[in-house]
Amino acid sequence: MGKIVIDPLTRIEGHLKVEAVLEGGVVKEAKSSGMLYRGLENVLTGRDPRDAARIMQRICGVCPTSHGLTACFALDEAYGVNGSIPLNGRVIRNLIQGANFVQSHILHFYQLAALDYVDVTAVADYNGSDPTLKKVREFIDRGHLGPFMPRYEGDYRLSREENRAAVAHYVEALNLRRLAHEATAVFGGKMPHNMSIVPGGVTAQASVDKVANFMWKIEQLLEFIETRYLPDVLMVAERYPDYFTIGGGTTNMMSFGVFDLDSKSDLTQRRRWIPQGIVRSDLKLGHLDPSKITEEVQNSWYRDTGPVHPYDGSTVADRDKAGAYSWCKSPRYAGDVMEVGPLARMLASYAGGDREVRELVDGVLGKFNAGPEALYSVLGRHAARAIECKLVAQKLKQWVLELQPGQPVCTNYPLEVTNRGMGLHEAPRGALGHWIDVEGGRTRNYQAVVPTTWNAGPMDGKGVPGPMEQALIGTRVRDEENPFELVRIVRSYDPCLSCAVHVVSPRGSDLGRFVVGPE
Repeated sequence: MGKIVIDPLTRIEGHLKVEAVLEGGVVKEAKSSGMLYRGLENVLTGRDPRDAARIMQRICGVCPTSHGLTACFALDEAYGVNGSIPLNGRVIRNLIQGANFVQSHILHFYQLAALDYVDVTAVADYNGSDPTLKKVREFIDRGHLGPFMPRYEGDYRLSREENRAAVAHYVEALNLRRLAHEATAVFGGKMPHNMSIVPGGVTAQASVDKVANFMWKIEQLLEFIETRYLPDVLMVAERYPDYFTIGGGTTNMMSFGVFDLDSKSDLTQRRRWIPQGIVRSDLKLGHLDPSKITEEVQNSWYRDTGPVHPYDGSTVADRDKAGAYSWCKSPRYAGDVMEVGPLARMLASYAGGDREVRELVDGVLGKFNAGPEALYSVLGRHAARAIECKLVAQKLKQWVLELQPGQPVCTNYPLEVTNRGMGLHEAPRGALGHWIDVEGGRTRNYQAVVPTTWNAGPMDGKGVPGPMEQALIGTRVRDEENPFELVRIVRSYDPCLSCAVHVVSPRGSDLGRFVVGPE
């Protein structure tokens, strides 16, 4: 029986350690460990609640708009204005969030995940005229190989020309991500950490110039998604069809819903473009009851509280706790493990009868003679993310034209309140919830349950592994010194440990410590 330890697993946000115990080359046990702690929720205690809209964005530099917006949903309820957000405020919130979704999805595929499938060395002897590939070749010739090296070796299946095209698109994606950031900043003021989203709406005014500027940027992004991103995902899928059967894990999916189409005060009744709900293996969309959300810390480095609702949660570190192995907590819905993310959202839309989603999903699956069950896989997550990216970009073009220049963007509210507020929304990586308890106009308690906590959390008190751990268990590893299968499974979730353990840390480009040895 052997053991693989990857610490840290790089090309993600934050610090993640993955352990896998193998028997006969098959993973029998797996552990996913968040390895740093900051406790950002505790920073808000005693502060003006409005600070959450700015401070909670600092959880993550990749999805700050999601944290700022979800914090404001919680503040909208605490201040009693969640049912009266002006149309312009609602739409601009969607535009800021949507542009960041597009940026994040492009980032994940090209800069984070693609290098597990694309062999950059195919450019080392390039002698053609493409200026981008010539620059990459010169970059390699100078010996500056990061972020491409070091890497695991073997199992690169694309042809030389396909590899070269993918590398050119990798570089092109850097510029398109910049363009998406600029689109976010049109109404957000800046990126990362926008200054526009506030309780009651936004501060940015709608104008014809801003509409035209935003539309022009989204048009370019949509062209890239349709002519580069989607075809590249399909190209990878054609060369790696076995990854439609690898990394499935749980079939319990959860979406909090995203992109408001109205401003009903009850978040569970609010109409959203991507719906809220629970989807299980029967592909039926079930009702979401936020009161059934709990977190527990049986195997986490926090003081034990038992399974508690976030309103009653705490974040008290206990680094010497026996048996613990992660700074991530273990969220559950009605006691069940739930996967969140683009796959969960697309399945919610699919199960909810969204015609556009059904056509795109069925079209992609049809190319591989596969049914919806193939979505529960590494390639299923990549396909869902790419499909969502295209649909969001299309919707942004539609929504920006709904703005009414000169009309209000924000609602006033009283500051001296004693109340609670819940924000349920989606980050690009999945379901995001913020809960705030306000007493006498000051924050008494704040808890955030984030996508990677749902996906990368450790085993719970009943001995049930988290979604990512379940996806690793049962995987056959062909080469223990180059465990492509394991890193491809984990990266398909696009884990963000900065969110899950509230730590700011740089992305790494090296493999870190890699150990293969006896149990």
